[in-house]
Amino acid sequence: MKLRNFYLILPNIRSCHNVGAMFRTADACGVTKLFLVGYTSCPPKPQIDKVSLGAEQWMPWEHRKDLKRLILSLKKKGVVIVGLEKTADSWPLATGLKQIKNEDLALIVGNEVEGISAEIIKLCNLVVHIPMYGKKESLNVSVAAGIAMYEISKKLKIKSCK
Repeated sequence: MKLRNFYLILPNIRSCHNVGAMFRTADACGVTKLFLVGYTSCPPKPQIDKVSLGAEQWMPWEHRKDLKRLILSLKKKGVVIVGLEKTADSWPLATGLKQIKNEDLALIVGNEVEGISAEIIKLCNLVVHIPMYGKKESLNVSVAAGIAMYEISKKLKIKSCK
Protein backbone atom coordinates (compact mmCIF):
# COMPACT_ATOMS: atom_id res chain seq x y z
CA MET A 1 0.00 0.00 0.00
CA LYS A 2 1.29 3.44 -0.96
CA LEU A 3 2.14 5.68 1.97
CA ARG A 4 0.03 8.80 1.79
CA ASN A 5 0.91 12.31 2.83
CA PHE A 6 -0.86 13.65 5.89
CA TYR A 7 -0.63 17.40 6.48
CA LEU A 8 -1.74 19.45 9.47
CA ILE A 9 -2.79 23.05 8.85
CA LEU A 10 -2.78 25.45 11.81
CA PRO A 11 -4.33 28.79 10.80
CA ASN A 12 -4.12 31.71 13.23
CA ILE A 13 -3.55 29.65 16.36
CA ARG A 14 -3.11 32.13 19.22
CA SER A 15 -1.44 29.94 21.85
CA CYS A 16 2.17 28.85 21.47
CA HIS A 17 1.38 26.04 23.91
CA ASN A 18 -1.27 24.73 21.52
CA VAL A 19 1.19 24.93 18.63
CA GLY A 20 3.80 23.02 20.63
CA ALA A 21 1.29 20.34 21.64
CA MET A 22 0.25 19.88 18.02
CA PHE A 23 3.89 19.52 16.88
CA ARG A 24 4.36 16.76 19.44
CA THR A 25 1.11 14.98 18.58
CA ALA A 26 1.73 15.37 14.83
CA ASP A 27 5.01 13.53 15.28
CA ALA A 28 3.30 10.75 17.22
CA CYS A 29 0.59 10.38 14.55
CA GLY A 30 2.85 10.30 11.49
CA VAL A 31 2.00 13.71 10.07
CA THR A 32 4.13 14.47 7.00
CA LYS A 33 4.31 18.23 7.47
CA LEU A 34 2.73 21.08 9.43
CA PHE A 35 1.66 24.33 7.81
CA LEU A 36 1.67 27.26 10.24
CA VAL A 37 -0.56 29.88 8.68
CA GLY A 38 -1.21 33.56 9.34
CA TYR A 39 -0.22 34.75 12.80
CA THR A 40 0.41 31.23 14.16
CA SER A 41 3.78 31.40 15.94
CA CYS A 42 6.70 29.49 14.46
CA PRO A 43 9.68 27.79 16.09
CA PRO A 44 12.07 28.52 17.58
CA LYS A 45 10.03 30.02 20.37
CA PRO A 46 10.46 29.02 24.03
CA GLN A 47 6.74 28.34 24.62
CA ILE A 48 6.49 26.09 21.54
CA ASP A 49 9.79 24.34 22.26
CA LYS A 50 8.82 23.63 25.89
CA VAL A 51 5.58 21.86 25.01
CA SER A 52 6.73 20.09 21.83
CA LEU A 53 9.67 18.47 23.69
CA GLY A 54 11.93 18.64 20.64
CA ALA A 55 9.42 17.64 17.94
CA GLU A 56 9.73 21.13 16.43
CA GLN A 57 13.35 20.26 15.59
CA TRP A 58 12.62 17.29 13.34
CA MET A 59 9.02 17.71 12.22
CA PRO A 60 8.88 19.37 8.79
CA TRP A 61 6.96 22.63 8.86
CA GLU A 62 6.44 25.67 6.74
CA HIS A 63 4.94 29.10 7.39
CA ARG A 64 2.33 30.42 4.95
CA LYS A 65 0.62 33.80 5.04
CA ASP A 66 -2.55 32.94 3.14
CA LEU A 67 -4.74 29.96 4.07
CA LYS A 68 -6.91 30.11 0.96
CA ARG A 69 -3.86 30.02 -1.35
CA LEU A 70 -2.42 27.08 0.57
CA ILE A 71 -5.67 25.13 0.31
CA LEU A 72 -6.02 25.79 -3.43
CA SER A 73 -2.39 24.76 -3.97
CA LEU A 74 -2.87 21.49 -2.06
CA LYS A 75 -6.14 20.74 -3.86
CA LYS A 76 -4.36 21.15 -7.22
CA LYS A 77 -2.02 18.37 -6.08
CA GLY A 78 -4.98 16.10 -5.31
CA VAL A 79 -4.90 16.53 -1.52
CA VAL A 80 -8.25 16.04 0.20
CA ILE A 81 -8.94 18.98 2.53
CA VAL A 82 -10.66 18.05 5.79
CA GLY A 83 -11.92 20.75 8.14
CA LEU A 84 -12.36 19.94 11.82
CA GLU A 85 -15.37 22.07 12.74
CA LYS A 86 -18.95 21.53 13.93
CA THR A 87 -21.32 22.85 11.26
CA ALA A 88 -24.86 22.05 10.14
CA ASP A 89 -23.40 19.77 7.44
CA SER A 90 -20.37 18.29 9.23
CA TRP A 91 -19.98 14.56 9.69
CA PRO A 92 -19.07 12.81 12.94
CA LEU A 93 -15.33 12.13 12.68
CA ALA A 94 -15.47 8.33 12.33
CA THR A 95 -18.29 8.44 9.76
CA GLY A 96 -16.69 11.21 7.73
CA LEU A 97 -13.34 9.45 7.53
CA LYS A 98 -15.03 6.47 5.85
CA GLN A 99 -15.38 8.70 2.77
CA ILE A 100 -11.60 9.04 2.39
CA LYS A 101 -10.11 6.59 -0.07
CA ASN A 102 -6.46 6.28 -1.08
CA GLU A 103 -5.72 10.00 -1.08
CA ASP A 104 -3.34 12.46 0.51
CA LEU A 105 -5.08 14.42 3.24
CA ALA A 106 -4.74 17.79 4.96
CA LEU A 107 -6.48 18.45 8.27
CA ILE A 108 -7.36 22.05 9.08
CA VAL A 109 -8.05 22.94 12.70
CA GLY A 110 -9.68 26.21 13.66
CA ASN A 111 -8.66 29.21 15.67
CA GLU A 112 -9.26 28.79 19.42
CA VAL A 113 -12.12 31.33 19.49
CA GLU A 114 -13.51 31.65 15.97
CA GLY A 115 -12.95 28.16 14.56
CA ILE A 116 -12.75 27.83 10.78
CA SER A 117 -14.40 30.61 8.76
CA ALA A 118 -17.39 29.91 6.49
CA GLU A 119 -15.25 30.92 3.48
CA ILE A 120 -12.66 28.23 4.31
CA ILE A 121 -15.32 25.63 5.16
CA LYS A 122 -16.60 26.01 1.57
CA LEU A 123 -13.14 25.09 0.26
CA CYS A 124 -12.99 21.85 2.27
CA ASN A 125 -13.76 18.54 0.60
CA LEU A 126 -15.05 17.21 3.89
CA VAL A 127 -15.94 18.76 7.25
CA VAL A 128 -15.93 16.57 10.36
CA HIS A 129 -16.59 17.11 14.04
CA ILE A 130 -15.93 15.22 17.24
CA PRO A 131 -19.25 14.32 18.88
CA MET A 132 -19.59 15.83 22.37
CA TYR A 133 -21.48 14.15 25.20
CA GLY A 134 -21.28 16.76 27.96
CA LYS A 135 -22.55 20.30 28.39
CA LYS A 136 -19.51 21.84 26.69
CA GLU A 137 -19.69 21.73 22.90
CA SER A 138 -16.00 22.12 22.16
CA LEU A 139 -12.52 20.96 23.12
CA ASN A 140 -9.20 22.77 23.31
CA VAL A 141 -7.85 22.98 19.76
CA SER A 142 -4.78 20.86 20.51
CA VAL A 143 -6.91 18.17 22.16
CA ALA A 144 -9.38 18.11 19.27
CA ALA A 145 -6.53 18.04 16.76
CA GLY A 146 -4.94 15.15 18.65
CA ILE A 147 -8.12 13.08 18.53
CA ALA A 148 -8.56 13.77 14.82
CA MET A 149 -4.89 13.12 13.98
CA TYR A 150 -5.00 9.79 15.79
CA GLU A 151 -8.16 8.67 13.98
CA ILE A 152 -6.80 9.83 10.62
CA SER A 153 -3.48 8.06 11.16
CA LYS A 154 -5.37 4.81 11.86
CA LYS A 155 -7.45 5.35 8.73
CA LEU A 156 -4.41 6.10 6.54
CA LYS A 157 -2.45 3.23 8.11
CA ILE A 158 0.58 5.44 8.61
CA LYS A 159 3.78 3.41 8.74
CA SER A 160 5.47 3.63 12.12
CA CYS A 161 8.96 5.10 12.19
CA LYS A 162 10.01 2.53 14.82
